[in-house]
Amino acid sequence: MSQTSQPIDFYFDFTSPYGYLMSEKIDALAERFDREVRWHPILLGMVFKVTGSQAPVTLPLKGPYILRDFQRSARFLNIPYRHPSRFPVATQAAGRAYYWLHGRDVVLARQFSHAVYRAFFVDDKDISSLEIVLELAIQQGVDSAELQAALQQTEVKALLQSASETAIERGVFGSPFVIVDDEPFFGVDRLPQIEQWLETGGF
Repeated sequence: MSQTSQPIDFYFDFTSPYGYLMSEKIDALAERFDREVRWHPILLGMVFKVTGSQAPVTLPLKGPYILRDFQRSARFLNIPYRHPSRFPVATQAAGRAYYWLHGRDVVLARQFSHAVYRAFFVDDKDISSLEIVLELAIQQGVDSAELQAALQQTEVKALLQSASETAIERGVFGSPFVIVDDEPFFGVDRLPQIEQWLETGGF
């Protein structure tokens, strides 16, 4: 596969505000340059164990700033945003559901991802709740009983674990993390650089 046709890899955690903002922009940007985007939900908890980090909102001084920046960045990008009343939250159920759906219908899995992100960062729904995840899947036409049974399977649980491990092996240390032509970009504020990279073929 030539460099110009390589898929773009988008790594994110469903509890990441900046990941949400990137999710609303990356596909349209890639489409302008005839690129495919591969979405990879991961668990930031696993990443933080490797990096020795923790959720930025829990840090002194940085926490209040970053909470403000979530809102400001959303306004700058013209994306609806309401900071969740429960934050951050666990995202195992949503991530596992994504990979199970992806194995059956890539388009459906993408629609589900948008639904999860918007439910959390617009409608303030607790996406750590299995009930909420199933509700969102039902809205996309997914059979609730089949998905609920799948989420209990060891092999389905392993998909999210494996995806997170693979991300770490590729150098992913946060969300959102985008890899274009083997070039890593961290953060939604790197969108202009990603755009220029796609326009020019690298710089």
